[in-house]
Amino acid sequence: MTSFLPAKDHHLPPGPGGTSPEGPILEANGLVKNFREIRAVDGIDLAIGPGTCFGLLGPNGAGKTTAIEVIEGILAPTAGKVLYKGAPRGPGFRQEIGIQFQRTELPQFLSVRETLAMFRNLYDRRTPLPELIAACRLEEILDRDNRMISGGQRQRLFLAMALANDPELIFLDEPTTGLDPQTRRYLWEIIDRIKKAGKTIVLTTHYIEEAQLLCDQVAIMDRGRIIALGTPAELVERYLTGAAIVLPVPVPPDRQPAIPGRWRQRQNRTEIHTDDVAASLRGLLAAEVDLSGLTVRAPNLEDLFLQLTGRELRP
Repeated sequence: MTSFLPAKDHHLPPGPGGTSPEGPILEANGLVKNFREIRAVDGIDLAIGPGTCFGLLGPNGAGKTTAIEVIEGILAPTAGKVLYKGAPRGPGFRQEIGIQFQRTELPQFLSVRETLAMFRNLYDRRTPLPELIAACRLEEILDRDNRMISGGQRQRLFLAMALANDPELIFLDEPTTGLDPQTRRYLWEIIDRIKKAGKTIVLTTHYIEEAQLLCDQVAIMDRGRIIALGTPAELVERYLTGAAIVLPVPVPPDRQPAIPGRWRQRQNRTEIHTDDVAASLRGLLAAEVDLSGLTVRAPNLEDLFLQLTGRELRP
């Protein structure tokens, strides 16, 4: 049984790209899922190495949740196959996986402690209750009714429920959507600790920063297909060049000088993506654009997503 609590001998860094000499723990080959005339998943292929965090990114309607539910065995595929440890999923598959769904209804009139005990009793293999409580930081709410806990506390409870059977493979479907930034980072710390305990995590998320921090390998999905696959660093290097000049104020289109680069308005700031930073800066100066607070940064995973899909990730 693997402990989720921090320990030096549980730190198992993954190989490059999420690969492992043992071979993939989970594979999807030519996976298709149709709902009548709608093809929600359109022939995806995945191979996920053990002990890694695999991230599936995409806008609403991209097919992420449907793909994951087919892989989990909740939905039957229209075509294709899923392999677990190199073989078709058998009767023991659900005993060895944990799932945190995007939406879950908690049983009413039960305490957090009673809920955890109930879920542990559904499995033959069980994580020790004190370890679940400590790993997900539930000590202060154990005797509280499920109806009386906050959104962040609910998400920590859902995560503990997904870990109740000491799973080898854990599916987390948008586990931090709707949480405030502080609570989200709190969950990230817990998920990172689980990964360092040697568990394999499949994570769907709307948050680029979440994927960049937690994932060893990322697939970007759009319109039912995977359009990019690799480590965050590999993907950025493969598709993007140059740098982003960031101005902390919006620059109206009629005041944008004709300089090298692609302009993008992002909330209350302006970004110029350019392969020639020096020429772009000279053009801004010549046009007398206010450069107070200007920064220059390397391209990141969010820039890649926007380039490939033309849309921002939004919950």
